[in-house]
Amino acid sequence: MKQTLNTSWNGNMQFDALVGDHHVIMDANPEVGGGNAGPRPKALMLASLAGCTGMDVISILKKMRIEPKSFNIRIEAEMTEEHPKHYSGMHVIYEFAGEGLDMEKLTKAVDLSQDRYCGVSTVYKKAMPLTYEIKILE
Repeated sequence: MKQTLNTSWNGNMQFDALVGDHHVIMDANPEVGGGNAGPRPKALMLASLAGCTGMDVISILKKMRIEPKSFNIRIEAEMTEEHPKHYSGMHVIYEFAGEGLDMEKLTKAVDLSQDRYCGVSTVYKKAMPLTYEIKILE
């Protein structure tokens, strides 16, 4: 299956990616000629990972009849200092809160996302170490 995405230059350092029916504005810091009108492209890589695995986890938990009160995904990424600057590793922290959450079921949902369903994780794992952990917050 082929997928195509169109991205247009808006001037200066700003670009507009049309993702489905949604516009995603990307821009640079003012120090390098941008207007800070949107996130940087590499940061969107982290957001893509969080969204992909997060949707998987929630979908799997719903099938298990588990609905956390809150669910947050933090991603810590290591960036190289030399050009081309890129992520050299990522660590995903899944944070759940709610009554009676079963760590075994949360772990199963996260493992399924990371090992079977999340295409973003699959690609990133081919490029760098990707680790994860699960926390139940009080």
